[in-house]
Amino acid sequence: MKTIIKLFFAFARIGLFTFGGGYAMLPMIQREIVETKKWATEEEIMNYYAVGQCTPGVIAVNTATFVGRKVAGIKGAISATLGVIFPSVIIITLIAAFIRNFLKYEAVSNALEGINVAVSVLVISAVMNLWKKGVKNIFGIVMFAFAFLFTLLTDFSPIIVVVVAIASGFLYGRFEEKKGGDGK
Repeated sequence: MKTIIKLFFAFARIGLFTFGGGYAMLPMIQREIVETKKWATEEEIMNYYAVGQCTPGVIAVNTATFVGRKVAGIKGAISATLGVIFPSVIIITLIAAFIRNFLKYEAVSNALEGINVAVSVLVISAVMNLWKKGVKNIFGIVMFAFAFLFTLLTDFSPIIVVVVAIASGFLYGRFEEKKGGDGK
């Protein structure tokens, strides 16, 4: 039971102190779950991010669910998921109650603008971290460039990019096996 409570509070802390949700939470999840708690390895967290991106829902919530499941089974998954969403639910409920009163103040608008910039930096930081750990060879660089340009220049769903990347990675791996290489 103690681990389930630790999961809840670890993810509640992530949910509380990360503005922007989703991708903005990834650096904090990385620090808390891999470096501090050691509940997952770098490779595992990268896999959770990848699968979390492909499945319905917010990537940070999906990642919390995966980590919770690994650490403490179904109860851990539920605890981590509730922990990561709990602060947002409380904060959004409070903001919704008072939104009209807040938005009329220029200081609030300016603060939100500053938060948007900070969130952009956090997302770029998460992308750089994923790049360093996930792009390991020429194939990865080509796939990254393709995925980046495809999502930037088209209106197709990112899920299509993920499916194409999965298929390409599988085929590339098979090609390397037949060739006798290791894909690097």
